[in-house]
Order: sequence, then C-alpha cells, then structure tokens
Amino acid sequence: MLGTGTPVPHGERAGAGVAVVYNDEAYIFDVGAGVVERATQASERLGIEALSPTNIDHLFLTHLHSDHVLDYPELLGTYWWRRQDQLKVFGPEGTQAMSEGVYTMLAADTETRLKDKSPITNPDAARAAVTEITDTGTVFEEGELRIEAFGVSHGDWDRAYGYKVTTPDKTIVISGDTSLNKEVERQAEGADILIHEVISRSGWKELPEQWQAYHQYAHTLTDELAGLANTAQPDLLVLYHVLHYGAPIESALEEVQRDYNGEVVLAEDLDIFD
Repeated sequence: MLGTGTPVPHGERAGAGVAVVYNDEAYIFDVGAGVVERATQASERLGIEALSPTNIDHLFLTHLHSDHVLDYPELLGTYWWRRQDQLKVFGPEGTQAMSEGVYTMLAADTETRLKDKSPITNPDAARAAVTEITDTGTVFEEGELRIEAFGVSHGDWDRAYGYKVTTPDKTIVISGDTSLNKEVERQAEGADILIHEVISRSGWKELPEQWQAYHQYAHTLTDELAGLANTAQPDLLVLYHVLHYGAPIESALEEVQRDYNGEVVLAEDLDIFD
C-alpha cells in the first residue's frame, strides 16, 4: 500500500496508491501526493527493488482527481534520465492532456538535463507512453498477468475505473473511488484480495445534509461495503481511502466488522498483503 489517504492532507498517509508486484515487476494503481516517496521507502527499507522509481514502468489511473494523480509529475521527473524504458500509463480520457501539461511544467528542467547529462539512458523517457482507456475489459496483458478495467460510479466522473489484476497466484480487485457499485461486486466475487474505499457511517451522519448527499453520491458507506463483501466473499477485504470526518478512522473498520464476518483490515501506508 503506497498511499491510503484521501484529499484531506495527512502526515501519515500519502494520497491514493497501490502497488501490485508480480515477478519482480511493479504495477502501480494511482499516484497521489507522496506515493513516490512511499515507493522509495518500500525499495530502500523493505527491499522491494521493483518499487525504486526508475524501475516502475507501469501506471494505471482510476480517475484524475488530484489525490490520485498529484505525484504523476514526480514519478515522470524522478531520475528519468536513468530510465531504460518510458513509463507506460493507462488511464481515462484526459490522461494524455494531463501528461502534456506535465511536459510543459517540466520543459525547462528537461531541456537543461538533456544538455547537461551525457549519456542519458533513454531520452524518450522524459515522456510517458499513454494509453487512454476507451472501453472496459483487458487493458494490459503480459505473460500470465492480466489487468482489466471496469467502470465504477464516482460522482460526476463520466469515466472512472476500478481494476482487476489476475495472475496464476492471486486475483486482486481495486475499487478506485466509487459509490456502492454492482460491477465492483461482480468483479470481486471470490477474489483473493479486494482493496476498497469506504466512508465511516458514524462520521458521515454528523455532516450537514447536503454533504451527506454529496459523499454518498461519490463513495461507499461502511454498511454498504459490508453488504457487498458478504455477497462477493473475497478472502481479504482491505480498506483504504477512508473518509471518517469527525469520527476516529478506526470507526470504519469497526462498522464493517459489525456487518461482515470475513477477514478485513484497515490499511496503513507500506502495509504488504500477499
């Protein structure tokens, strides 16, 4: 778990970011603020070399909210001159335009590094190879690993995605940001790990009515998630991107456990699940 936070800044939780590491290759899902720092920590402290920023070659974006993309310039700009390969980025419509904005932001930096550093491993690595997702289904497949995108319901986003990662060893489903969604339930049925966002109901119910309506429109309440998990029955349910408002963050875990007796954990940054 490279980032378990929300748009609300938190000193112990980076923005949204999940790494699936398979055959010593890292596949990153979202890159919120602080995620590159967490990846560096995972590489240096936990010995996961695939998460050294220059070794990360694949990024998948659920949607383009700030807390899911703010470290995109950081990932592109970190030691790009030492990269063997371009960063391959998969995301919704708008990902290419966002990338062009990053290139403009870093244009002077890129120009001077191209002049100053010789040799540069791969000059093209200053830019990403972007694939915009126009339909659901398999978006990446390599060897025995397959990554599928599926549509989720996140407020007014026309295209927001969750992802299903399938290997011979594991099936992992990442919800991204979503209100209660039957497609997430379908994709997560029998999964080894379901990583899902959640709202603490006890915190949510103290909000003004208009904010209750907004957050339920875009996110999943604890009892709703418990119901989904009871149907899907993943081996492990991992809670991240926890909106808890004035309630303790642990309230989200306690509320899910009240209605769901499967294995469920509240994720912290740098937690590992295997």
